[in-house]
Amino acid sequence: MATRANAGGVRITVPATWIASWTLYDLANTIWSYGIFSYAIGLYLTSEGVLGEAQGNLWLQISIALSVGVNALVSPAIGALSDRTGRRLPYLLFFTALAIVPAILIPSVPVTLGVVLFCVANFGYQSALVYYDATIKIVSTPANRGWVSGLGNGLGYLGTVLIGVIILFGGLSVEQVFVVAPLLFAILALPIFIFIREVPVATRAARGSGLSLTSTAKTIRELGKYPGLRRFLIARFFYTDAQNTVISIMAVFAVQAVGFSQGEANYVLVALATTAVVGGLFWGRMTDRSGPKTTLRMVLTLWAIALVIGALFISPIPFIVAGVVLGFGFGGLAGADRILMLRLSPPDKLGEFYGLYSLVGKGSQVIGGLLYGATVALLLEPFGVVAYQLGLLTLLVTMLIGMYLLQAVPEKREG
Repeated sequence: MATRANAGGVRITVPATWIASWTLYDLANTIWSYGIFSYAIGLYLTSEGVLGEAQGNLWLQISIALSVGVNALVSPAIGALSDRTGRRLPYLLFFTALAIVPAILIPSVPVTLGVVLFCVANFGYQSALVYYDATIKIVSTPANRGWVSGLGNGLGYLGTVLIGVIILFGGLSVEQVFVVAPLLFAILALPIFIFIREVPVATRAARGSGLSLTSTAKTIRELGKYPGLRRFLIARFFYTDAQNTVISIMAVFAVQAVGFSQGEANYVLVALATTAVVGGLFWGRMTDRSGPKTTLRMVLTLWAIALVIGALFISPIPFIVAGVVLGFGFGGLAGADRILMLRLSPPDKLGEFYGLYSLVGKGSQVIGGLLYGATVALLLEPFGVVAYQLGLLTLLVTMLIGMYLLQAVPEKREG
């Protein structure tokens, strides 16, 4: 069984096993993302026996900033390396392993070393995404690229449901999640390395690419050659602040601000993840039909509404309403964003430019996360839960700036 499309009169065939393996990896890494990044590390650091609420929130964001910041600086260089060799999967395998092994060790070492291990694991996870995003071209065709991207994002959120159900019904402690989530990531990621076969094609441009941090500056200087790409990346810097920070604070916000217990928060977050599954499929079709830019604008509008609700009304029902809207938009934001980047980028430098795409998102995460974490840490004692509300409003402001900048980005058609 295969997916076929017509592009420029050429018949393109993509094996169904490739698409299935690619989307399964998204499910696998979402297990890690929710289990480690959104759930375990925040609750672990903010617990009274470790760092406490104020210091835990601050060090959570500092550790994210360090790991993501270093990754952001080197992403274009490591992306260019894959362009030079013409292969993505060997690098994807290495960084997947780097995300898995250190995470398992976090609860069994002193907290300082645990923070270091989280930084290493998160660096590996974030680096793997550079190569994973770039492989969208070999598992899809111009006619169905939005659908495949949305399918990966939508089914990926089943990973959140899966690990959430395991935590709930398995009675896992936070410490046990640090072991179970990485192991599931390892098992479910295997098919992408078994079934997908790359044909190494190193382009002339890629052979000349540097592999140092200097190449990052060179990549940035070249943005002017490609209409709309610089403005898109600047817009992405602002609107992904909300996406990345929300992912990292969901569990802590639900427990510390809204008042759910850890068990109740997990129930709610798992339920909200199901909306992301539906949203990924819906927005994937919308991307193919209306284009990624139009889809992005619709999703960002919904997110702005959700952030207003979440910031103004700190109680269970508004939190759930805002969460449904945010969850429904998750797949659309990541899926359409990835396709717009593909359309604007030079085809012979996809790894390098997806590295820059990664740098922008992670730079946003560093600044936005630190701003949110500092807001909560500084204002928590005098203002209590209002500190969390003001933290959310910082995300709303950056998202609105991104929406404004996106308006003037041209949208190229593919195929």
